[in-house]
Amino acid sequence: MNIKLANKTKIQIQNAEDIYSVMQRILMREEKVDRGREHLWTISLDNANKILNIELVSMGSFKATIVEPMEVFSIPLQKRAVHLVLVHNHPSGTLKPSDADKDITDRLIQVGRIMKVPILDHLIITESSYYSFANSGLLDELSKSLKYVPAFEIKKRYEKQAEKKGKEKGNREGKKAIAKTMKDGGYPLEEIIKLTGLSKGIIERLK
Repeated sequence: MNIKLANKTKIQIQNAEDIYSVMQRILMREEKVDRGREHLWTISLDNANKILNIELVSMGSFKATIVEPMEVFSIPLQKRAVHLVLVHNHPSGTLKPSDADKDITDRLIQVGRIMKVPILDHLIITESSYYSFANSGLLDELSKSLKYVPAFEIKKRYEKQAEKKGKEKGNREGKKAIAKTMKDGGYPLEEIIKLTGLSKGIIERLK
């Protein structure tokens, strides 16, 4: 559901405080009974970080809402968004991100990379305050996660690093780095061997 904005609300987003200023007003527009349910909004931004669109993607229960990447990115892509901000509320009043909050953010960061619409921040809001994934450093931490990165993309990243280190040694060390990352990520041994060309023994010795 598209959120109607007054012209004066179509501001340039410079920080999390600007985002909260807009989203607090939108949250408070909701009926009290609906403010007791979790909402997820997307804020589409242009190249100057001005708001193109605010979309209510989903509304769930008092403690959770369903988040599907296709639904999250559908409108931002239609609006030709250059950046994206995620916002959801916690009716309980707590601002601490749950494990589920971190996990879906991790996943959406990777989808944003593929779609060329990077996520600038994810805010958890209440009626009186907010938590910023970017300001806390959590967004940067999650952006380094490989949990939702496809194996072929991991391989491509490390091959680039290997090229910088030098031909033979760099390539060998790069393959080991790929293998270790995939091993730590729980990938099947057969898939690691196939992608890296390393022997079973070398892979099993990696720590």
